[in-house]
Amino acid sequence: MTTPPVQAPRWIAYMPLQALTPAARNPKLHEGPLIKASIREHGFVDPVLIDERTGRSIAGHGRHESLVEMYADGEPLPGGLLLDEDGSWLLPVTRGWSSRTDAEAEALIIKLNRITAQADWDRRMLATMLEDIVTTDASLFDSLAFSDEEMDNLLRAAPAEALGEEPSFSTTDLETGNAFTDNADDDTPRLITCPTCGDSFTPRRS
Repeated sequence: MTTPPVQAPRWIAYMPLQALTPAARNPKLHEGPLIKASIREHGFVDPVLIDERTGRSIAGHGRHESLVEMYADGEPLPGGLLLDEDGSWLLPVTRGWSSRTDAEAEALIIKLNRITAQADWDRRMLATMLEDIVTTDASLFDSLAFSDEEMDNLLRAAPAEALGEEPSFSTTDLETGNAFTDNADDDTPRLITCPTCGDSFTPRRS
C-alpha cells in the first residue's frame, strides 16, 4: 500500500511583492534604512508570515515595506527573491498558520515583536562575538549600527553572573591614549577593552 504524502503544517511559498496585504493594524515601528541595508548585505533571509484566515501578513511588515520601496527605487533583485515573468519580485512567505479570530491575530502580532524586544543578551557571548566580528570585518561590525552609548550600556552594565566577574573595560582615545569621559564631544575613534578577554578594539570606524 502506498503511503500518502504528508502535508507539512508550515511551508514556504513565493508570492508577488505587491500581492501581499499587511495586517490591518500593526503597532510596531520599523528601522527602514537598517532593514534595507541588511537585505542588501545578506539577502532576504527571514520570510514573511501569512495568516491563512485573513490572507494578511502577521510578521515581517518592515521587511515587506522595505522591499516595496527598494523595488520602486529600481534596486537590483535581492538574494532570496525570485523574478517573475513580468519583472516583478516574488518573496518567500511562510504559509499554513491560521488565526481563530481577529483578536488572536493581533495578539500574535504583538507577541512576536514583544518577545524579541523583552529578551536580554548573554553579555559574555555578545562581547566575544562583537570582538570577533570587528577584528575580522570592520564593515560588518558597522552594519550592526551600535552607537558608542549602546556599546557602553551593553557591556559596561553586564551583570556579574553574565561576565563571571565585574566588567572592567575602558573607552580610550586612540590617538592620545587618554581615557575619555561621557561628555566628550569629539569624533575621535574610541577603543573598547573586552571584559571577557581583555583585548581592545575600536567599536566603530571613524
